[in-house]
Amino acid sequence: MSQVLNELLSLLSLERLEEGLFRGQSQDLGFGHVFGGQVMGQALSAAKQTLQSSRQVHSLHSYFLRPGDEHLPIIYDVEIIRDGGSFSARRVKAIQKGRPIFYMTCSFQAPEIGFEHQDEMPNVPGPDALLNQQDLALKLKEQLPQSVFNNLMCESPLEMRLLDPMSDMTSDKKPAKRYVWLRANGKMQCDPCMQDYLLAYASDFNFLVTALQPHGKSFLTPGIKMATIDHAMWFHRPFDLSDWVLYSVDSSNACGGRGLVKGQFFNQQGELLAQATQEGLIRMKPST
Repeated sequence: MSQVLNELLSLLSLERLEEGLFRGQSQDLGFGHVFGGQVMGQALSAAKQTLQSSRQVHSLHSYFLRPGDEHLPIIYDVEIIRDGGSFSARRVKAIQKGRPIFYMTCSFQAPEIGFEHQDEMPNVPGPDALLNQQDLALKLKEQLPQSVFNNLMCESPLEMRLLDPMSDMTSDKKPAKRYVWLRANGKMQCDPCMQDYLLAYASDFNFLVTALQPHGKSFLTPGIKMATIDHAMWFHRPFDLSDWVLYSVDSSNACGGRGLVKGQFFNQQGELLAQATQEGLIRMKPST
């Protein structure tokens, strides 16, 4: 396991302060605030620590209320809503400076056998022929801001390979679809809980930016402001992020200063592992 992956997994393993109360540290990814995927992964970790081990998360629904300070720890307050015969529900409040910055409601279920069907996996090229982020950064060095170039050249806990990496580099209008292969930077332990936390973390990358593609804009466009409002996930089948997973993303709507995106995770065997939806703020600062 790489050092950066080990550090991220440690970040997702929270300190228990007392019954239902946990503390997580923050990381600075250069966004000017706490990365939303970090808060979701940590909140899920806090909720799971109040449950019996046999129950796994099957859904989460979250709201981002305030930007988190990336230089401060976050307190997670877990409320036990229900423990039934098959399902358990929890509500998690993330707190900084005495105020809530995030809420999550999540549901857990014991394993059960039932009907099965799923969407087909998109027919797209595999990850082997695609550039990794360091090779991509070197190829685009002259077009990237120095801060973005430096971030791409750093070792990351997640390896991500985009099918169309130029979508963020041009002003061409493109369909609101994005395909990203991702995997952990190292061999993951066979802990399904930690796999869930890491997938929640990963689900916030390459997501809302998809809603900008039909407008010829990207996160690199001067004046663009983006922020997550709410994010939901459904976990369907077991997975191992040591292997490549395809994140298939599309945006069905943008209006009112908001963009809506939906994503599906598939393994290389074509199994649908999980799904996510997110609505976020997308605004263009008026030119002066």
